[in-house]
Amino acid sequence: MITVFEVANIRCGGCANTITKALKEVGFKEVSVDLSCEPRKVTVDIANDAQLAQFKAVLRNLGYPLSGDDEGSIDNAALKLKSFVSCAVGKFTTVNDSD
Repeated sequence: MITVFEVANIRCGGCANTITKALKEVGFKEVSVDLSCEPRKVTVDIANDAQLAQFKAVLRNLGYPLSGDDEGSIDNAALKLKSFVSCAVGKFTTVNDSD
């Protein structure tokens, strides 16, 4: 089922590239990141609860938790730092839609 999630810490196309590439690498085929709104939105095809958990874990590991996730100030700072690194990596990589 196509689902839209509000995701924190997404700032630019580099962030979008990193997220798209990481999700496609673990098997998500339909992924898009909407940078035109705030909070930013990620649209993905999720078939079951296991995929939902995997989706959340991949995003959080990159520093992009779902908006509204409870996180302490230390955890929030760590996630922002991770997202800066993920963003920088995304600026130097491209996503191949044929993957």
